[in-house]
Amino acid sequence: MTEVRHVRISDICVIEKGTTGLAKAVPGSYPLVTTGAECRTSKSYQFDSKAVCIPLVSSTGHGKKSLNYVHYQDGKFALGSILAAVIPKDDGVVNARYLHVYLQKNKDRVIVPLMRGAANVSLSIKAISNIEIPLPSLRKQEKTLKKIDSVSEEHADFQQELNVQTGFFKRLRQQTLQEAIEGKLTAEWRKNNPKLISGDNHASKLLEKIKAEKERLVKEKKIKKQKSLAPITDAEKPFDLLEEWTWCRVGGISSYGQSLKIAPQNIKDNVWVLELEDIEKTSSRLLQKIKFKERKSKSTKSIFRKGDVLYGKLRPYLDKVIVANEDGVCTTEIMPISLVGALNPWFIRYSLKRGDFLIYVNSQVSGMRMPRLKTESGRNALIPLPPLPEQQAIVERVDKLMTMIDKLEKQVTERKEQSQMLMQSVLKEAFES
Repeated sequence: MTEVRHVRISDICVIEKGTTGLAKAVPGSYPLVTTGAECRTSKSYQFDSKAVCIPLVSSTGHGKKSLNYVHYQDGKFALGSILAAVIPKDDGVVNARYLHVYLQKNKDRVIVPLMRGAANVSLSIKAISNIEIPLPSLRKQEKTLKKIDSVSEEHADFQQELNVQTGFFKRLRQQTLQEAIEGKLTAEWRKNNPKLISGDNHASKLLEKIKAEKERLVKEKKIKKQKSLAPITDAEKPFDLLEEWTWCRVGGISSYGQSLKIAPQNIKDNVWVLELEDIEKTSSRLLQKIKFKERKSKSTKSIFRKGDVLYGKLRPYLDKVIVANEDGVCTTEIMPISLVGALNPWFIRYSLKRGDFLIYVNSQVSGMRMPRLKTESGRNALIPLPPLPEQQAIVERVDKLMTMIDKLEKQVTERKEQSQMLMQSVLKEAFES
């Protein structure tokens, strides 16, 4: 097997920075290549050639190296000032589309590591010029392209099918939560346990006990007295409840909005500090647990206790909800919900993630830069309250179903990863052999 020679991009290409300011570009009849997936238009053009267009800034910013797209353009086009065009010096030496495919398929390996900067991560023209690429004969380049086009199409179809399955799991989780909170998953349990949902176990009795407990805590000055909540109207109720259940407001079963604040200088080094980024979106899985000595945040924090429901009140994180398994502090974008009386915090957690609740809270956010749920809106949010034994039955049922869904999704994720690894292996062989 003949070894493929490697050359620097600067040896075979001209590299030129774009000149069109994306914010001030005048729309017109020529394509305007940007860092995004789709081209915009421009009144004038800068290039008239086949070119590979590489963004010079990170796709995500915030100090992270990433590159979503490497573009290929043929003909007259304008180029954004935060991109560079890589143009072959001789079409008889290098096929521009071959160069594009190589850089696009290998961008995370050969381009992204060259990015530099702390806050504003960028890529230099010099770094691009020093990238080495395998350069076989022109005939071999065209043969490689045909092979990769064929494999890529099959790979894309397979990935699309796996993405469809992943989307199905997301919908299945939401449907599971909604049916659980409406009591549909515990119909058989209720049939077998009538005494656990009637009489003194009826949800209305539970709510009376919570109200009495809250009055006691106010009297003992353990929580502050808040203004009375308005009666719940039929128009507010998102769905019909079972006979043994009752509606209540979040503020009626908790001390919502009364969490104590603590200044950073008063936080001990070994105290758990929770931030929104520590919670995975949608699943609400706790990704990491960091102590104050490792975080040293300078902002004021809210205190929470073990068993509190911790709710992300900042959009788009209104579905981030966990139950604290130890005492700690959290940023002000997270609302500690201290439940009053005998309530299952995991049931409340699932209720705060149900579909109709998310619709409500998303309609109640305010603020332009950091839109968040207003405290009063959070207090007034509705919770369907089942008898306490059924709360536990619901949690057990949901946990079991979610574990099954997680296992199935893990299998799909592993298939995606294996497919990606296989694709990389095929690409390596195609470019290097």
